[in-house]
Amino acid sequence: MKRFVCCLLPLLLTLGCKSGTPAPLSPDAAQPAFGPSPVASSSATSPSTSATVPVNTASPATASPAEASALAASSNAFAADLYARLRKQPGNVAVSPGSITLALAMTWAGARGDTAKEMARVFHFSGAQTEVVESAARQLAAWKDPSRTTYTLGVANRLFGEKSYTFDPAFLKLSSDSFKAPLEPLDFRGAHEAGRQRINGWVAGETRDRIKDLLPTRSIDPQTRLVLVNAVYFLGDWQHPFVKARTRPLPFFATPAKSSDVPMMSQEMRFAYGTHAGVKVLEMPYVGNELAMTLVLPDDKGGLDAVEQSLTADRIAAWIGAMTPQRVQVTLPVFEVNPSASLSLKDTLKEMGMPLAFQNGRADFSGIANPPNPADRLYIGDVFHKAFVRVDEKGTEAAAATAVVMPRSGAKPEPEKTFEFRADHPFLFFLRDVRSGMILFMGRVSDPAKK
Repeated sequence: MKRFVCCLLPLLLTLGCKSGTPAPLSPDAAQPAFGPSPVASSSATSPSTSATVPVNTASPATASPAEASALAASSNAFAADLYARLRKQPGNVAVSPGSITLALAMTWAGARGDTAKEMARVFHFSGAQTEVVESAARQLAAWKDPSRTTYTLGVANRLFGEKSYTFDPAFLKLSSDSFKAPLEPLDFRGAHEAGRQRINGWVAGETRDRIKDLLPTRSIDPQTRLVLVNAVYFLGDWQHPFVKARTRPLPFFATPAKSSDVPMMSQEMRFAYGTHAGVKVLEMPYVGNELAMTLVLPDDKGGLDAVEQSLTADRIAAWIGAMTPQRVQVTLPVFEVNPSASLSLKDTLKEMGMPLAFQNGRADFSGIANPPNPADRLYIGDVFHKAFVRVDEKGTEAAAATAVVMPRSGAKPEPEKTFEFRADHPFLFFLRDVRSGMILFMGRVSDPAKK
């Protein structure tokens, strides 16, 4: 089956202290352990913030078109900003900006003061915090809609919290009700390695074993108090699958002067297609027409770097807007992006404009927990991200039907022009939710012979 799998984003929030030195373990040792009900925060919300984000106890309704469009615009703007930094990595790249946006929106719900303002700027959130959080929750509900049966889109969230630490019950309720992220207590203080293995095991289970060892060794320690995890799994069939018998080895030019033979799929079909500022753009839908993959291919074999340098959310929208239905001869490599190690986004997000969230003693996540001792307050220790993407011919179960259509005789139509989309050199891909416009996955294929 064809797979676009798994973007995982755990946020490691660890104890901070004003001095910048590691916080002692004793201050929160006396705090009550998790019981059957959510544990209350030990003090009121920080005065530097507005009131705590209200919790919608009802199941979130599906996002309205305007709501979904606004959230997608924010997420896609963040996606372009993030990719401008990640593109400096060599080789193939895959990332899920939609997953990151949802996970950070959940974290942002507990941010206050300047910490919240910085995060809002980085993620291009506009409007009141309550409105953005509710929009994100509704988009999540739309993706989890059980009536979507033509493909698999699994989105799972969970909080893993230190069992002796006190969290704000309003935040726990918001996470559980709106983001479907229940709290699982773990013993980070006494058995942090077992906690890491438990989280990695949950991730593997939610992603059908496509993402393993997401949290690297030493990413969890006795100071860890909370890990927020988001997992996305997509499995979809092309609306027009490739015939495997037509796949054959053909040259792919990783550089204009260097090529190697890789399995190349081919078909001729009507797709959305266009040209715009030195690139060819092709969109291939999945069964159900609710999600699609947009491919951006530079005209020049060595032109991807220039395309990436000019990448913005507006440019992506212009590419998509330039497409019209055309008959296209498509040649596309089978490819897989499967990095061996997780990617740390800590430095990247700080450079993008949210350093406060990572600063021990200065970060304000008092909407998540607001203990009286400053040494017990939370900040983000790191953000780990890992994605797996595979594209091949498969995914459709064949059946047969016969329809005899008898049109009247008429003038012979003009032959339809056929365009060529030959992806035999580096290109970009965007897996989009067509209804909202949000980019779920994006990346670069520099060399399909490598993972």
